[in-house]
Amino acid sequence: MATVSAGARLHVGFGNLSLSHDRLYGGIGVGLAAPRTVVEAHPAETVTVTGAADAAAVRTFAERSAALLDLPGAAVTVHEEFPRHVGLGSGTQLALSVYAAVARAHDRAADVRAAAPHLGRGGRSGVGVATFEDGGLVVDGGHPTERFTTDRPERGSWAVPPVIARHDLPADWRFVLAIPDLPRGRHGDDEDGSMRSVVTDADPAVADDVAALLTRRLLPGVAAADVDAVGDAVEAIGRHNGSWYADEQGGVYRPPVGRLVEALSAAPSVVGAGQSSWGPTTYGLTDANRAAAARRAAEAALDDCGVDGAVQVVAPAMSGARFGVDPP
Repeated sequence: MATVSAGARLHVGFGNLSLSHDRLYGGIGVGLAAPRTVVEAHPAETVTVTGAADAAAVRTFAERSAALLDLPGAAVTVHEEFPRHVGLGSGTQLALSVYAAVARAHDRAADVRAAAPHLGRGGRSGVGVATFEDGGLVVDGGHPTERFTTDRPERGSWAVPPVIARHDLPADWRFVLAIPDLPRGRHGDDEDGSMRSVVTDADPAVADDVAALLTRRLLPGVAAADVDAVGDAVEAIGRHNGSWYADEQGGVYRPPVGRLVEALSAAPSVVGAGQSSWGPTTYGLTDANRAAAARRAAEAALDDCGVDGAVQVVAPAMSGARFGVDPP
């Protein structure tokens, strides 16, 4: 038996979405200690799945994993998972957890970075794969721009982008997550179509602004453990990314997430706010001393927007997925 537990991730944005530059995408994000996916696998002659909210998706991941590892099957149980398509990277964490659990259940080495493309992961951003491996704040190197095509590439035909920067965040930093009860973020064919439109029309000057924020503010701020500088940088990077997506999502942030971001950003307990991926998850950076006030600010922001939702305060992940943990 093997058990794998992996935390969510926040996607702050991309370094470049313009075809005018040499490298495309270049994900920027942070691994989180919670919420988590917990998957258990046992050796079996066929694939079976229990406990999953989307059993068909987990079955697909398990079948692809067994094929990659040249195994007959596995009995997979999902003990814990977080919502799909809300901006927390659940698909990648679930796919890689299933693969790693199946491999370890059969005493096989699990190379998640090599396997990810065959599971349909890491095609644009490499943040989810990198945080599964090591946690932390991650910047990946993107893909060669000349490989971009208007057609969706065949699964397994890409390599996960290399990690070009990775830092632990201070242990007392926290992220407040506001997850409103809104329609799920774009995914699948809808996401592919939107991304193609964004990349085709993206202003290359925005990438230059993001590069300056990354190298002059975000990474130096992380190295100096300056929470205010990092908060300012992630919020600015998110707003610049939102200018690329404005036509596709109805604004710099998808409505009404913009109101949540503004409310969190204005709260004294929060030093930077943004929308993770396509949302609707909204996040704010704070620290342990201000965490309770940040939670109250997020709850008030949801109330002011007239939407229900969940609020969590979570620590950054200091490491990647955990293996051999006891299931709940």
